[in-house]
Amino acid sequence: MSTQMNANMIEILLVDDDPGDVRLTVEALKQTKMLTNLSFARDGIEALAFLRRQGSFAAAPCPDIIDKRERKTTTRSRNPENVTRRRRPGKPVVKWRP
Repeated sequence: MSTQMNANMIEILLVDDDPGDVRLTVEALKQTKMLTNLSFARDGIEALAFLRRQGSFAAAPCPDIIDKRERKTTTRSRNPENVTRRRRPGKPVVKWRP
């Protein structure tokens, strides 16, 4: 992939605990003409590890969009949007809700 294509790619972090919703999101993005790189986290704790590039997420890209649709609110839930705002001041974070 060329450098220009990489520059135009939208990095998306999908935080969702429902595999069906993940599948629907992937299918919807395939139908768009946007260049996207979609990464996944099952909950807020995993999303924070992704954003902090910890463990298996050491090479994770910093997302332009965080789509947080986690249904089950547990003690493992956290707010990853705040971490992104601190790491990328001036870069908008979009949070969609169903």
